Amino acid sequence: MKRNYVKYTSGAILTGLILFTSCQSTREVQANYEVAQIEGTRICMDSTWDAHPDEKAAALLKPYKEKIDKMMYEVIGVSEMTMDKGRPESLLSNLVAEVLRLSAERVLKHPADIGIMNMGGLRNILPQGNITVDAVFEILPFENSLCVLTMKGTEIKRLMEVIASLHGEGLSGAHLEITKDGKLLKATVQEKEIEDDKDYTVATIDYLADGNDGLTPFINADKRECPDGLTLRGLFLDYVRQQTAAGKKITSKLDGRITVVPASDRKKKNEKRINNQGLQ
Repeated sequence: MKRNYVKYTSGAILTGLILFTSCQSTREVQANYEVAQIEGTRICMDSTWDAHPDEKAAALLKPYKEKIDKMMYEVIGVSEMTMDKGRPESLLSNLVAEVLRLSAERVLKHPADIGIMNMGGLRNILPQGNITVDAVFEILPFENSLCVLTMKGTEIKRLMEVIASLHGEGLSGAHLEITKDGKLLKATVQEKEIEDDKDYTVATIDYLADGNDGLTPFINADKRECPDGLTLRGLFLDYVRQQTAAGKKITSKLDGRITVVPASDRKKKNEKRINNQGLQ
């Protein structure tokens, strides 16, 4: 028994020494390796890669490509004009914000008070003429989904201040007057002054509802509804198809919903207000 105990003890000591030496050797080896240089480059994925296609791969993919092309190049409507994004407002951002606002009907049974879309989520223009499914995918490539938020007027005011500081975002159902340096002068919703204790509904995308792109007031919403399966891209496709079925072209307009008020105009307004107060 004593001999076995000595045998086991010796074995344990020997194992420990091997492990210690192994770990020490590993640390020494690892310490001898350092990153000397990192190099990288961009590879342009364009038609040059199609100069010598793999015939077997092309034959294998052909039936799938034909199905995808048929779906993506389907004409679903007609755009009355070319629409692009831009601040403080633009044809494309106004349109997408309006689609969001109207789509809230699927949740509320009526449109939301306000629709908001970030400029960064719009990735291409909508050309004048035929609208294809592919064109909509290029404009709205992300899997963003509809969210309908209920917010107090105090938070709506904060939200409008943020939009003013960003010099504009896609907006529907509200009107802002801002300064050149991004200060909010005036905000109305549905052509009425914002009431602090009143509940307002806002339709936006889940990415923004989480407070991203600086729109942190969304986090303080009293209620949030984000139904499954209602992607912004799908809602936009539905809107185009519905308008087409009604015999309408897709259109938008610049209506001054976000107006940059020059300093000279503000000065005149202040002088007029002071004069009016003096007459009273």
